[in-house]
Amino acid sequence: MNTLMIQGTTSDAGKSTMVAGLCRLLNQKNISVAPFKPQNMALNSAVTENGGEIGRAQALQALAAGIKPHTDMNPVLLKPNSDTGAQIIIQGHAIENMAADQYHQYKKIAQQAVLESYHRLKKQYDIILVEGAGSPAEINLRENDIANMGFAEAVDCPVWIVADIDRGGVFAHLTGTLALLSKSEQERVNGFIINRFRGDYSLLKPGIDWLENYSSVKTVGTIPYLHGLHLEAEDALSQNQSMASENNAINIIVPLLPHISNHTDFDPLLLHPQVNLTFVSHEQKIPAADLIILPGSKNVAFDLEWLKSQHWDQVIAKHLRYGGKVMGICGGFQMLGKEILDPMQLESSTTQSKGLGLLDISTTLQAKKQLRNVSGTLSIGNAPVFGYEIHTGISTGEGLKRPAIFFEHTNDGAISKDQQIMGTYLHGLFETDLACQSLLQWSGLKQAKHINYHDQREKNIDRLAASMEKHLNMNWLFKTLGL
Repeated sequence: MNTLMIQGTTSDAGKSTMVAGLCRLLNQKNISVAPFKPQNMALNSAVTENGGEIGRAQALQALAAGIKPHTDMNPVLLKPNSDTGAQIIIQGHAIENMAADQYHQYKKIAQQAVLESYHRLKKQYDIILVEGAGSPAEINLRENDIANMGFAEAVDCPVWIVADIDRGGVFAHLTGTLALLSKSEQERVNGFIINRFRGDYSLLKPGIDWLENYSSVKTVGTIPYLHGLHLEAEDALSQNQSMASENNAINIIVPLLPHISNHTDFDPLLLHPQVNLTFVSHEQKIPAADLIILPGSKNVAFDLEWLKSQHWDQVIAKHLRYGGKVMGICGGFQMLGKEILDPMQLESSTTQSKGLGLLDISTTLQAKKQLRNVSGTLSIGNAPVFGYEIHTGISTGEGLKRPAIFFEHTNDGAISKDQQIMGTYLHGLFETDLACQSLLQWSGLKQAKHINYHDQREKNIDRLAASMEKHLNMNWLFKTLGL
């Protein structure tokens, strides 16, 4: 069998990480491998080379596999825009917004796209590593399931289940998950992975012996807790703040919007030794800062009102009076303008929202989403910058005559006359070394260091793969994959 599915006992058990590590591990052995996630629910996404949108985790896994991200790697992406609804993206492109019960009925149609994408990948690569979603034991979601065992049954592939021992209760998680599966589903589980273990293995071994005897499922690996390992998160924020390791650091704060999207924009800042970065949550005291960044949002109107309810408008005004800098990315850029119009009610029932009025632009949301990978030059410091655009909305106004970024045939964003306020649609701009350095110096850091974020990411993936090779039963892996 050339397909293996990694499922988890819970969200954030380590499914994305395990698939990324396995992709790199097999790639290092010159085995052609591709990641696949049938259905993903996440607000962190990436633009593929074929002009579509997939979950950020699958883009990272493709990088680990040494291949370019493609929409077939994540054929169904759900981007929540409320507690009960989401934008539905099929094979890279948004089709419509659906309520949860409406999508539940739509899953039979979505499964066709899932199987089409899977079989295309299977023809191109020797091995397909599949990531499940949430837990297969969510019995209320089992009908028409395409994310976990429903997919595994459809393509008849083996399953490994991963559990996070750092949360506690790992044996209950694994045996309880197995118990809630049907007989045929239980029979296709041929491996357990215990993730994030720290401590004396000899004290864990009796529990593993009991687990294998009780469940008749082999524990194929106990992966240690890797301190300092940082990989781009699929959705949840891995940490709410980071402290600089060097003196004379710059302070940056980001409001933790209810519908924050693509917060992976800030990963390079979380790792930068000269940056103190804090995500400020609901009703938390807003600290002083050198730079305030408004992030992307999946529901700009709602999150704009949330900002005002938390008095961010007043804080930003005071911040600017004292000479601080403000940046908006994507939805945050739109919020900095005069108004946001949503005549088609694409994100919410609010058709007109008054912006913060800090940039002379107005934005109208449109059905067609802008999806592209781009490169250009920052107007600050003339630094080269690379990134991607994922947004619904066209911005117009006099403010655009002072662009933040110059592209070959067009421009992007805006910067105020006094150079204190900048807005852009470009995600990933801090990943480019020189651009990050220029932006930090614009924000007040006198001598910003060059930090190669991409190199750090590669080293982290290699470190993960090396740990997995050491602590996984490689013979069992190869046997499961038919290698």
